[in-house]
Amino acid sequence: MIIFDKVTKIYNGSAPALDNVSLEVKKGDFISIIGPSGAGKSTLLKMLIREDIPTEGRVMVGKVDVAKLSDSEVPVLRRKIGTVFQDFKLLNNKTAFENVAFALEVVGTEQEQIQEDVPRVLKIVGLEERAESFPSQLSGGEKQRVAIARALVHRPEILLADEPTGNLDLLNTYDVIKLLSKINEFGTTVILASHDREVVNTVGKRVISMEKGKIVKEQESGGRYII
Repeated sequence: MIIFDKVTKIYNGSAPALDNVSLEVKKGDFISIIGPSGAGKSTLLKMLIREDIPTEGRVMVGKVDVAKLSDSEVPVLRRKIGTVFQDFKLLNNKTAFENVAFALEVVGTEQEQIQEDVPRVLKIVGLEERAESFPSQLSGGEKQRVAIARALVHRPEILLADEPTGNLDLLNTYDVIKLLSKINEFGTTVILASHDREVVNTVGKRVISMEKGKIVKEQESGGRYII
């Protein structure tokens, strides 16, 4: 489903953010990418949604070379890929329902479809009773679940989670990880970027370790990940 083929990314002549990275992700995988700040985790994810393109190498999503997409084709790619961020990126003047619905409204989805799809994904993330709550009325864990619902509402084939538990306490962290695992069980490919090895151990799936833009270690599913 995803191939990074000898990908290097250099910004303004500095040290490579990604340095000759090769990686293959199969449909339905759950992969954790672990490493400290500056390791290249976020750059890797940005390549998949074409926020960045490689300096060298190729990034393939399915049969599509992401760097070769025209500007008009990028939104089509991004509808196949849901993205969840550490800082939620919710609209404070909209309810949980409206935040999720907005993701459909901007692509012209009909209201009848919105009224059907939004309650469905809010139920998946366990927030059907909080649909009319504003972000200021939600806990950190609930905000992140709204963000996950918004990412899921397009029925993406791939879900990217960039440090999704970075602002959460321990209990909410485990709730979010369990939710991501549940989404993966539905068949969605999940790529989780984290600096927290306990989060990775909770997932218990394939782990890619990065340092200074390179993949330095890989561990298949099972067992605890040791840095």
